[in-house]
Amino acid sequence: QVQLVESGGGLVQTGESLKLSCVASGFALSSYAMRWHRQTPGKERERVAAISGSGGRTVYADSVQGRFTISRDVAKNTVYLQMNNLKPEDTAVYYCAAGPLYINTTYYWGQGTQVTVSS
Repeated sequence: QVQLVESGGGLVQTGESLKLSCVASGFALSSYAMRWHRQTPGKERERVAAISGSGGRTVYADSVQGRFTISRDVAKNTVYLQMNNLKPEDTAVYYCAAGPLYINTTYYWGQGTQVTVSS
């Protein structure tokens, strides 16, 4: 069965770094673009980063450009989100998702992992 399992969330201070992982099972990473989304109660869900099925193209939200990096390890069927210079506004539940790189639809969601940045 298709499954996405995130890990790596936690509590950090402003300016620190965190690396999230998303282990995919039931399909190869090349089958879909892989995306990271985040959501805070009362705010619209935001697409943070995405990587194409080929791994050759990445896309970032303006709010994280230059601070976050999405990558993947095909051998481990795992997608990563390296988050540097974290800010309180980065606080959210982060979700891994499989779907098109640009089209607003999602085929599979992970359960989410909480990231909290204190000031």
